[in-house]
Amino acid sequence: MSFAPFSAWIIFVAAALLEVGGDAAIQRGLRLHRTVFVAAGFLILGCYGLVVNTVKWDFSKLIGVYIGVFAVVTMLVSRWVLREAVPATTWMGLTLIVAGGLLIQFGPRL
Repeated sequence: MSFAPFSAWIIFVAAALLEVGGDAAIQRGLRLHRTVFVAAGFLILGCYGLVVNTVKWDFSKLIGVYIGVFAVVTMLVSRWVLREAVPATTWMGLTLIVAGGLLIQFGPRL
C-alpha cells in the first residue's frame, strides 16, 4: 500500500509521538529504577517501529524525512510538555534538520 505524502506526514507525527513517549518511559524507568516503565518503553518503541514502516518509501527517504518530524516533535515535547528550557542553538540546529528532511522529500532527483 502506498501513502500520499500528506498521509505519510500524519503517520510520521504519530510515530514520533510513540518514539518520544517510549524514550521518555525508558528514561523515567531508569532514573526511578522502575522496571515497569522500561518494559512499557520497549513496547511503545516496538509500536513506533511498526507505525513508521507502514509508509512504503525507500528506507533512506523514509528515515531521512522522519528524522525531521521526530526532531520537531521532540523539541515541542521538551519545551511544552516537559517544560525544559531549549537553548537557541538547539532551535537553530532543528532548523537545519528540518531543511534536510524537506530537501530529501521535495528536492530535485539528480
